[in-house]
Amino acid sequence: MNSDVKVMAMGTEIWLLYASTVFILMSTPGPSQLLMLSNSISNGFHRSLFTAAGDLSANFLQMIVASIGLVSIIQQSGNFFTVVKWAGVAYLSYLGLRLIFSKKASNANLASQVRSSRSLYWQGFVTSAANPKAVIFFAALFPQFINPSEPLLHQFAILSATYLIMDAVFLFSYGKSAEWVSTKLKSSARQHLGKVSGSFLIGAAVLLGLKNVDTNL
Repeated sequence: MNSDVKVMAMGTEIWLLYASTVFILMSTPGPSQLLMLSNSISNGFHRSLFTAAGDLSANFLQMIVASIGLVSIIQQSGNFFTVVKWAGVAYLSYLGLRLIFSKKASNANLASQVRSSRSLYWQGFVTSAANPKAVIFFAALFPQFINPSEPLLHQFAILSATYLIMDAVFLFSYGKSAEWVSTKLKSSARQHLGKVSGSFLIGAAVLLGLKNVDTNL
């Protein structure tokens, strides 16, 4: 009985350490968070949830790739990830510039620029998938908190679910905050929401561009 309690307590301690590590890593806004801010402003919080879904889907696929031992292949695919990353940068930059320079970028006309749920989903997916070190990151992070003597699938499920839930909370918080701020702005300031939204997209592109493509940790 005491032995079982000790194992459970140790498992809890490991999980809390992992959750704390993930929280710290997520505390600094990245491309996906800025994209969430942008889409919440220009499309509304509820529609921006499709963007969050795209981001989380890409993260989950990256976790699976990391867990089935494809890291060595990915480490040798620097050129491929360079192309993917800069394609993502170009895509976000295009969307941002279009919002900034659009003559319909005022708040009164943002509704006419609302994008389809599919488009919002793929924006989130592409932005997250274009991160060149995500798979390597998960491959390096998970083993630090896995006990090889315990069922690996069960542990992988817990670590993955924890990361995705925490990521979702952060994304939802950014999106809801952006919506709240935009509703509190005076009408004179709302006409600039399109430009603000575009600026967040440009910021996301810049952060993505700064990601190091060197997959050697």
